[in-house]
This record gives sequence, C-alpha cells and structure tokens, in this order.
Amino acid sequence: MTQTIVDTADGGSTRNREREPTPERRESECPECAGSIRHDEEHGERTCSDCGLVLDSDAIDYGPEWRSFDHDADDRTRVGAPVSPLRHDKGLSTTIGWQDEDAYGNRLSGRKREQLKRLRTWNERFTSKNAAERNLKQAFGEIERMASALGLPDPCRETAGVLYRRAVEESLLPGRSIEAMATACLYAAARQHGTPRTLVAFASVSRVDKLPIQRAYRYLASELGLQIEPADPIHYLPQYASALEVSDDTEHLAREILEAAKARDLHSGRSPAGLAASAIYGAARLTNDGLTQETVGEETGVSSVTVRNRYRELLDAYGEARDG
Repeated sequence: MTQTIVDTADGGSTRNREREPTPERRESECPECAGSIRHDEEHGERTCSDCGLVLDSDAIDYGPEWRSFDHDADDRTRVGAPVSPLRHDKGLSTTIGWQDEDAYGNRLSGRKREQLKRLRTWNERFTSKNAAERNLKQAFGEIERMASALGLPDPCRETAGVLYRRAVEESLLPGRSIEAMATACLYAAARQHGTPRTLVAFASVSRVDKLPIQRAYRYLASELGLQIEPADPIHYLPQYASALEVSDDTEHLAREILEAAKARDLHSGRSPAGLAASAIYGAARLTNDGLTQETVGEETGVSSVTVRNRYRELLDAYGEARDG
C-alpha cells in the first residue's frame, strides 16, 4: 500500500513512499494476494482463503488428546493412561515396553538392548519400593487373573482392588495369605455388583481352597463393615443359562419360577445358586429342553441331589402362583 506526501508552499516536493504493514496485518493477510488467512486446525495449516497459498503446515496441537461429549468435563485435560485402582501405584509410574525396537520399528543393537534391559530391571525395582507396594502388586495380579477366568466386568475388578487396598491400609493382612484375601475381595465385589459367583467357582480359579476364602471373607466383611445383602438367585440365572446353552424361553420361565418362589419366601436360608440351578432344570422340563440333573450339576457346581430336591418345590410354588 502506498502513501502520497505533499509538502507545503514553503518549498517542498511531492513524493511517494511505501508504508510497511503492521505485524497484525501480516498475520491476517496473504503476502501474495492480500487475502484473508484461514486456520485449519484439523490439518495444522494456515492457508489463504482466496489463492490457497499454504503459509504454515504441521502445526503442533497443544490441546487435550481426549474427546468428550460432556460439557461439564472441560477441566479433564491430561495425557497418558487414566488412573487405575488395579495398579499398586495407580498407574502413575513410568512403563518401559518389552519390545527391543526404536520408534521407527528398527531392532536395537546388542549394546542398546542390554542397556534397555538394565533400565527395565531398575524401573521394576523402583516402582515397588517397599513390602506394602509389592504386596499390592502381587494381589492385583491375582485379582486380574481370577476375574478374567470368571468373566467378571471391569467395575467389579476395580471395586475388588479398592477393597484390598483398604485391607492393606488397615493392617488386615498379617497372618493371612495374599491369595485368600484377594479372592475374598473379588468375591465381595462380585456380590456388590450383582454378578455373584459361588465359592466353589472362586476356589476353582484361586490358589487356595474354599475354607480359607470363607474365613477371609467373613473377617474382611466384619473389619471393613461391608453391607452386603444376601445374593439374589435371579442374579445367577444369566451365567447358568449361558453355560447350559438353554433357550430364551427356558431362561424366561426359570425367572418366573424364581419370582414365584421368592413371593412365598422359599429362598430364605437356602443357597441362591442351588435355587437358580434348580429353577433352570425345572423350566427345562416344562419346555422340553432336554437337560439332565447331572449336566446341570456339572456346569453350575451344584450337586444333583440339591437340584432334585429343590426343583419340585419350585414347580409347586410356580403352579400355585398361576392357579391363584
């Protein structure tokens, strides 16, 4: 842009000179055509909206890496993995990968691999500095292993981790095995989340027997003041129906049978797992699903004697409910 300067009559000359654009105008105008500059945040570029000239490329995005559709979560700016109660350090420590490769996928030299191995060893030692952290690390590994074997969801595993951490903080571990307390915490968490499993099922995946798990659970519930209601037999139906591969009609009828039994208080003082298994067997007889007592006992862990003694009572209660 030019500016014309005319001197006054006291003896000057007329001349033209260029006026330099201000820094603000340089940022907002294209140097080629003086068009407006557009910021493309998705591609990290600054381009001219008129002639298409690319002024800057590969710009660094300093915003958060997560996407949130909740308008109340604008203050959750972070990087890295979220905090996890199933890690002894809650996932805040550094993790060194096991691959002996660089960022481009090239294999490291022998000297670099030895150096990386030493770094992993010392990192492993520093992340568990005392006996309490080593205790948590071993217990959380057991909880993850058993929960995976039993098919328990992530919220149940996290609750078990919180319970075990409370037990360590309140010094409930001395004199008891880590495996028994970890199994008891997972058993309590499964009942709290409405996804119970029998003690026999927990004992089958644990490294300890059923009796130590029972004792650890009673001690844990007493010392931590856990308010856990008795398990509902209906909560066992989905897992038993899936294990026995019964039809949807059979599962639905078994639910109705249990509802009728609960209305007459037949579930008081009886094993909820036994009632659920017996209800499925009784429903299978009504729908001709072809289940045997032995098959039900093998898949559910409930003895065939219990199934034989309970299913008749359940069917009688269901018949009375329909007739009434």
